[in-house]
Amino acid sequence: MTTDPSPSAATRGSDVWTLPNALSAMRLVGVPIFLWAILTRHDGIALATLMLSGITDYLDGKIARHFDLTSRLGAVLDPVADRLYIFTTVLGLAYRDIIPWWLVAILVGRDLVLALAVIGVRDEAARGLSVHFVGKAATFNLLYAFPLLLLAVGDGTLAQLARPVGWAFAWWGVGLYLVSAAVYLLEVWTLASRRSRAA
Repeated sequence: MTTDPSPSAATRGSDVWTLPNALSAMRLVGVPIFLWAILTRHDGIALATLMLSGITDYLDGKIARHFDLTSRLGAVLDPVADRLYIFTTVLGLAYRDIIPWWLVAILVGRDLVLALAVIGVRDEAARGLSVHFVGKAATFNLLYAFPLLLLAVGDGTLAQLARPVGWAFAWWGVGLYLVSAAVYLLEVWTLASRRSRAA
C-alpha cells in the first residue's frame, strides 16, 4: 500500500468500489455455498467453488498491485476471506473424513494463538504488522490442496493422481502456515517490547 500522503493516495486508500474488493466480496459469498455443498455431498459445486476461490484470490492481489487499486478495505477483506475458506474447508473435509481432525486442530489452533497474541498489541499491530510472503505462500498451498483432496475422493484414475499432489500441497501449506505463525509471533513480541520500553 502506498504511503504517499497526497489526496489521490488517500482516496485510493479509502476507495471501496474497486475490482479487487469485488472479487474478495465474491469469495466471501462463496463460503456458505461451499459449506452447504461439501456437507450435502454436492462435490461438483464444492469443487467449482473452491477453484473459483483460488482463482479470484490470485486475481484480486494481482489486479490491486498492477493497477494500484490497493485499499484499506481490501487489506481486511482478503485475509478474512482466506481464513474463512480455510476454516470452513478443513471442517467440511474433516466431517467427510477426507482429512484427519488433528489437522483441523493444527490449522485452527494456529489462528487462535495468533489472534490471542495480537490482542495485547492490537493498536500497534493494526499499524505495524505486514503480510509476509511465507504467509501468502502457505495460504496459496492450502487453497490449492483442498480442491485436489476433494477431487481425490473415489478410486478412479483422476482421484489417484490428485491424491498425492493434493497431500503434497497440504503438507507444504501446513509447514509454511506454522512458519508464518512463528514470524508473526516474533513481530508481536517485538511490538510488545517496544510498548514496554515506551511505557
